[in-house]
Amino acid sequence: MALVSVRDLRVSYRTRRGLVQAVDGISFDLHEGEKLGLVGESGCGKTTIAKAFLAILPPNARAEGEILFRGRDLVGMGEEEIREIRWKEIALIPQSAMNALNPVYRVGDQIEEIFRKRANLQKGEAREKAAELFGLVGLNKTRLGDYPHQFSGGMKQRVSIAMAMALNPSLIVADEPTTALDVITQDQVLQNIYRILRQYNKSMIMITHDISVVAEGCDTIAVMYAGQLMEYGEIQSVLRSPYNPYTLGLRNAFPNLRGPKSELISIPGYPPSLLEHPQGCIFRERCPFADGRCAEEKPALLPVAEAHFAACHQKERVDELRALGSRKETWAQMGKSHAG
Repeated sequence: MALVSVRDLRVSYRTRRGLVQAVDGISFDLHEGEKLGLVGESGCGKTTIAKAFLAILPPNARAEGEILFRGRDLVGMGEEEIREIRWKEIALIPQSAMNALNPVYRVGDQIEEIFRKRANLQKGEAREKAAELFGLVGLNKTRLGDYPHQFSGGMKQRVSIAMAMALNPSLIVADEPTTALDVITQDQVLQNIYRILRQYNKSMIMITHDISVVAEGCDTIAVMYAGQLMEYGEIQSVLRSPYNPYTLGLRNAFPNLRGPKSELISIPGYPPSLLEHPQGCIFRERCPFADGRCAEEKPALLPVAEAHFAACHQKERVDELRALGSRKETWAQMGKSHAG
């Protein structure tokens, strides 16, 4: 049985302008020890999924569908039930470690509080556990008495990783864990995360807009666009042989350091407003291969290869799509239509 089974997850927000469908019918599985990369443009619903897992959605949000964690539905749980799962079973590495720590409390005290309130440890035991966590993420335990402003951005992110690992959870949800860090520090933080996950055989959902982050350490990838799942499967299969034009477009914009030099190709246009609830394929306005069926019928997420699923009406002509989709002029024509 999968550690996590997400089935037809829908999350909407009530706003003054109308109902925003931030997540629209997402389904995927995550197994013990597996690392899933959830990728997509900003605003596609990635962080909303993270908040749904931990039941920390704002009051104007409504979640429907199922998030089955070890067979228990997180969506239907009460506050007391979900509190027993947060940190102990599912922990979050937040998007901005710069703002995740309380600036007026010593860092060590903030970590110790987790052990004292959630594991009922005495102060001395909690301090020992905090020191162990600092060693796990490569920080000197002498820094436990420092305040957050005395740490660099990369060190704060390591503290966030330590806090997420405090109660030995089964699942780590990492929401853009390298935001606002330089590329060297990004690599150090990611290597630290992946090392700990391998060492303790933990499962992870890595949320990011950067395919390279996912390609480096994840087993599977889920590609999102405007609240919907475009493609999902084993990472090498999806990145080497994409079936959805959006995945193909993302791959075109991803530099390949090993292959021959090639110009990066961007996807013209912008994602649709989530207030509009358009009919048909959500990507059709930016897709150079869309036809009449794409405008009328939403494509289902169906198997296209072993452990590989895609939502596209054009998947039967995938070889043609890959050949045309690798050419800049194919996408440039879409850019002209948007400009017009």
